[in-house]
Amino acid sequence: MRLGIDLGGTKIEIIALDASGTELLRRRIASPQGDYSATLQAIARLINDAEAELGQTGSVGIGTPGSISRVNGRLKNSNSRQLNDKPILEDLQTLLQRPIKISNDANCFVLSEATDGAAAGASVVFGVIIGTGVGAGIVVNGKILTGANGIAGEWGHNPLPWPQLHEIPGSTCYCGLNGCIETFLSGPGMAQLHYHQTGEMLKPADIVERAENSDKACYRSLSDYEHRLARSLAHVINILDPDVIVLGGGMSNITHLYAKVGELWGNWVFSDRVDTKLVKHRFGDSSGVRGAAWL
Repeated sequence: MRLGIDLGGTKIEIIALDASGTELLRRRIASPQGDYSATLQAIARLINDAEAELGQTGSVGIGTPGSISRVNGRLKNSNSRQLNDKPILEDLQTLLQRPIKISNDANCFVLSEATDGAAAGASVVFGVIIGTGVGAGIVVNGKILTGANGIAGEWGHNPLPWPQLHEIPGSTCYCGLNGCIETFLSGPGMAQLHYHQTGEMLKPADIVERAENSDKACYRSLSDYEHRLARSLAHVINILDPDVIVLGGGMSNITHLYAKVGELWGNWVFSDRVDTKLVKHRFGDSSGVRGAAWL
């Protein structure tokens, strides 16, 4: 049995999978706010209760925003700030009295989709989460690629490739640099794109809906967004040449992207044709917790 924990800022979710990936149990509780010790205890309680209910012990994987520092073994870059600079892996292994695996939520997303999701069976998979922010992870032959610095897949903090004049220098990102892909392709990035072109602030879903109903301004904003996504993914293909790119997060629900981006990205891919597939996630919001179990 494999147990996965999705440790988020507002909720902690657990899933139990059998060897074939069949779901045996799922629970969700509210995350303790601002209390590191209470967060550890909540995770341990979920695991112990699940094992008691199912009558067996499982391996444990945990997905969380942020990653483990190679410098001191503590969590960094988590938006659940009470977890930052804490030895969460060490503390949980001590509390649970067993080895566990931990990885960031984008890595868990792509591992789930590469194992038994939309990219099952592919050798090289690039998984993208586009929502409030932009993250990504890489799986090669069923294994997460973490890299020498533990940041493989941090695509959102590269600059937008082949920028047009009006896209330079770009907005300031929270990382301190200008023109990061995240500032262009996140949900807020799409809303800002439309605002700058029209003076009207709309949610991405409203922009898409109006574009589908022949609103010319919204259609232009959607087209510009697709152009930016195509350039950004072409850059990934030129470096990684993945078999499959899987989209997740709120922006992945824009149906137009899957046909249009695939038509456009060949303009920047250094090849006479592009065989990389662009697909929508299979498990959606469940991919994070399922990927944690597959760790």
